[in-house]
Amino acid sequence: MRQFDQWTLDAIRAEGASMSWFEEQRYEWIPQIVNVMDQIMQGHTIVVVTDHERRWFSHYITESINKRTKERPMIPIVALEALHPHLNLMRDAESIDMLNDMLDLSYNGKYFFWYIGKGGDERRADIVKRSNGAFIWMMDENYPNALLLRSYDSHIDIKLLQLYRLLDRTLAGVLFGEIDVHA
Repeated sequence: MRQFDQWTLDAIRAEGASMSWFEEQRYEWIPQIVNVMDQIMQGHTIVVVTDHERRWFSHYITESINKRTKERPMIPIVALEALHPHLNLMRDAESIDMLNDMLDLSYNGKYFFWYIGKGGDERRADIVKRSNGAFIWMMDENYPNALLLRSYDSHIDIKLLQLYRLLDRTLAGVLFGEIDVHA
């Protein structure tokens, strides 16, 4: 098996010049993706959370990750908005605690958040920031253990799709034993 860092670099370069922007950021990506793959392999459910502007991406992820054409085991994934359609009404820490209690009961504590969106005053980001082991693609805010992106980047949607493609390739490689994220 190849070193995961080298595999990641080769996967980025295979996308061509359009993804060269991510070569240096892969050092932020690798520890996060190792954690994500470990949680997936332990059977944890992915709970996707996005800010309002990236709701389309949440739908894309949940529709794409388990397509039959991928011919791989299905991954447990759900959009938080599908579980709790009144997210925008959550205004205080108590309601976030109640949401987390519901998720703990529903998934027996075996879930993690994947957040894509802005930080700052975004209530949905607050939900994720209170949890451990979250996979965070934060926009416009430096946050520990998060991949930093810029919402005002004119290519942000393309970059999100490229990152999803890299995650999907990594997931396939791990599931089929082609790569070891710990190597």
